[in-house]
Amino acid sequence: MSVDGLSGGVAVTGQSSPEPRGPRLPEFPWDSLASAGELARSHPDGVVNLSVGTPVDSVPPVLREALAAGADSPGYPATHGTAELRSTAVETLRRRHGVTGLDPEAVLPTVGSKEFVAWLPTLLGVRPGDVVAIPELAYPTYEVGARLAGAEIVRLAPGQAPPTGTALVWLNSPSNPTGRVDSVATMAESVRAAREVGAVVASDECYLDLGWRNRPVSVLDRAVSGERPDGVLAVHSLSKTSNFAGYRAGFVTGDPRLVGNLLEVRKHAGMIMPRPVQEAMTAALGDDEHVRQQYERYRARRERLWSALEGAGFRIDHSEAGLYLWASGGTDAWSTVDWLARRGILVAPGTFYGPSGEQHVRVALTASDERVETATRRLAE
Repeated sequence: MSVDGLSGGVAVTGQSSPEPRGPRLPEFPWDSLASAGELARSHPDGVVNLSVGTPVDSVPPVLREALAAGADSPGYPATHGTAELRSTAVETLRRRHGVTGLDPEAVLPTVGSKEFVAWLPTLLGVRPGDVVAIPELAYPTYEVGARLAGAEIVRLAPGQAPPTGTALVWLNSPSNPTGRVDSVATMAESVRAAREVGAVVASDECYLDLGWRNRPVSVLDRAVSGERPDGVLAVHSLSKTSNFAGYRAGFVTGDPRLVGNLLEVRKHAGMIMPRPVQEAMTAALGDDEHVRQQYERYRARRERLWSALEGAGFRIDHSEAGLYLWASGGTDAWSTVDWLARRGILVAPGTFYGPSGEQHVRVALTASDERVETATRRLAE
């Protein structure tokens, strides 16, 4: 040991700090967009950021009022949420999507859907050596969640069955990034194949309210999962349809046994939605008018961007529902990202979502009407 005479402290030499022992995670995708973002922001008329699906429209007044009304909440909130929240969620799925037979006890609020997606394999007890099956093109957090649990991932093409040893199968219809909508028959076969290998099915349904050309169907529809949702979970988010991303509010429902087990773990871990947010979420689920208004905003932006992209020589694939256009310029994704960035438009390369996205970019509808109009003018130049 050597003594630091100036500080009076003792410094230990000859020892190295311990190696990090956390999971090996892929690079955070949007960090790699830094140079393209800098190029797009250098445009004289500013950037049009269509790379991330973050809401830009105001939170509806009915939701803000409910949040304020619940602000005097000094005690700990219930992990399970209020009884009113749970029953409202069940009624909302019946009213908006025809899902029947759900037990309000099998509804569990989550702190947004991303944290739930990331931690679901761990919360389910997925172990190293298990397999988590994700779509061929998929939201990156599905893979992150598998890595956090030490599991392996396999990417499944549409209709492909999961291999033996799969513990969890992710479904996503409407798809992020492609906007593809799976048919009832395809979803039912996916559930059947997952059950055959003993895997839990988790369906990410955060874009279920945003059907354009095809009507999306929940995995909890009886035509998909049968009379009982055994082994099936549906994950919902209010971020997109209610401009609720800043509130962090979602919920999971489905198999009562699985939801009950998740509730117990989340109680121990303190994974709790704040009570004022629970009140705002209840108001959001009970009000369809603000959802309709937001749908119309996105519909108008979608039509303008679709037309402008096609006019600029792009091909739009799938994009039947959801919050994105899946566009190809006929070249590799990063070349397309750069071409658009030089015009002050920032988009996400398809490779963020899987190797088969190498010739596509994802174009979000989440920009103001003024910025969307700016993008359409630049694409026409």
